[in-house]
Amino acid sequence: MKIFIIGMPGSGKSTLAKELAQKMSFKLIDTDKYIEAKENMKIYEIFELKNEEKFRKIEHKALKEIIKEKNIIISTGGGMPCFYNNINIMNKAGKTIYLKASLETLFERLKDDITRPLIKNKNKEEIKKYIQATINEREKYYLKSNLIFNEKQNVSDLLEYIES
Repeated sequence: MKIFIIGMPGSGKSTLAKELAQKMSFKLIDTDKYIEAKENMKIYEIFELKNEEKFRKIEHKALKEIIKEKNIIISTGGGMPCFYNNINIMNKAGKTIYLKASLETLFERLKDDITRPLIKNKNKEEIKKYIQATINEREKYYLKSNLIFNEKQNVSDLLEYIES
């Protein structure tokens, strides 16, 4: 079984994936950490040195490698489902879960995060506008997931769905 946790940066994908992996005794793969290890550089460095388009190609290649694994929980980068037909690849390979978080939650979690390449040089007002624009752009991909999981739901509800 493969379970993909998708959603916006700051939605809690890594935290949820870690909790699920522990409860299910599955291997956990965070695609950003996977890419950083393979490329031997941080995500923001890949964006700076190579650009976003090259990063998205690296991300797509990583997805194709990761889906060969069995019994894994995959926490994806926020943009991964939105490029190169990745959402359909994930849906075909396993179950996808969209972790939906509010604009307010995302803003609170991201407003001071200088490690994220797409927001690091923005002021707080620009960050809020960027988050809303990005939700508007990406949600059509996120909504193709098998399940929409609200940030206020608990992991027990999610486990019940997965095991059904």
